[in-house]
Amino acid sequence: MPQISAPIALLIDVNGGRVLFERQSHRRFVPASLTKIMTSYVAFELIKAGKLKLDQRFTMSHEAFRKWHRVGSTMFLADGSDTSVAELLEGIVTVSANDGCVVLAEGVAGSVEAWTALMNAEAKKLGLKDTHYNTANGWMDEGNTYVSAADLATLSTALITRHPDLYARFYGHEKLSFRGIEQPNHNPLYGHVEGADGVKTGFTNEAGYGLVGSAIRGGRRLMMVVGGYDNGKVRAKESRDFMEWGFAAFEEHPLFATGTRIGNAKVQGGEARSVALIAPHPLALTLPRGQNARYSLSLRYKGPVRAPIAKGDEVASLVVRVPGEGEIRLPLVAAEAVPEAGTLARLRNGLLAMLGQ
Repeated sequence: MPQISAPIALLIDVNGGRVLFERQSHRRFVPASLTKIMTSYVAFELIKAGKLKLDQRFTMSHEAFRKWHRVGSTMFLADGSDTSVAELLEGIVTVSANDGCVVLAEGVAGSVEAWTALMNAEAKKLGLKDTHYNTANGWMDEGNTYVSAADLATLSTALITRHPDLYARFYGHEKLSFRGIEQPNHNPLYGHVEGADGVKTGFTNEAGYGLVGSAIRGGRRLMMVVGGYDNGKVRAKESRDFMEWGFAAFEEHPLFATGTRIGNAKVQGGEARSVALIAPHPLALTLPRGQNARYSLSLRYKGPVRAPIAKGDEVASLVVRVPGEGEIRLPLVAAEAVPEAGTLARLRNGLLAMLGQ
């Protein structure tokens, strides 16, 4: 185990759902630009729902330019400039563009306040209990925006597993070239840790240096969160060592591939009376390297699950029990949408229930 001096630290194996190391992972802290992970997640959710398009264009208002021109990290948007959603996301993700966040927020929701309401609504859906957003970009706001390492890991895992194509398109880039200006991505994992493809750095004088990092090797993904560093060089070295230790000290034993049907859950009040449960990403058992892989599996959910259910909603868990290790819960999602039952479906369901079927 390498030295990790950060006051807040978390390392998890995403496929195995196992916490490899944690220190104050539920402690609330100021995220700085780690906030932008949620900004991109909200945009990805809107794109998936057909409510936002990558080729839509938004204008930088005079007020936004006055307030955010050259403030912190920026993609140097001009007053009155017209920028596509794809360009804004590239700037937000790659060079932490504060101005890009505001233009996106105002363009989509009409105001930053309305946008942060969307951010907090998504945080609630994901069950993030130690998270609140007051800004779109994480600029200092006297602590009104806060997160925890555990919540950031949950959010970042959802970002990757719910939107793999958008994640691959916008994350993992080492530099941004935009309107004649080239800027580097300051993620300290890039170019040093094999398979590193995200997620986001953060720094303000208020927050110190933080990082949500992700790397994938041979289909195995690790997610790390560190926060509260006083020195960026120390954050860089220790975060690289942290990730390498996770890959070296533990190994995965594959259970199910992405999309594998694991079982079914009963549905109440839906057009269908059950829904298939599938693996949202590769599921595995993670153990210290060399340990014997003895385990048992079971399916668990609070049921019947109430309709409506959207495709991809997490509705059940695969429970993995390892002797001496306790149990680990891995997510299972709905393979298809189940809308609320119409009149005929309710009559059918009632009749089948009376017949004990």
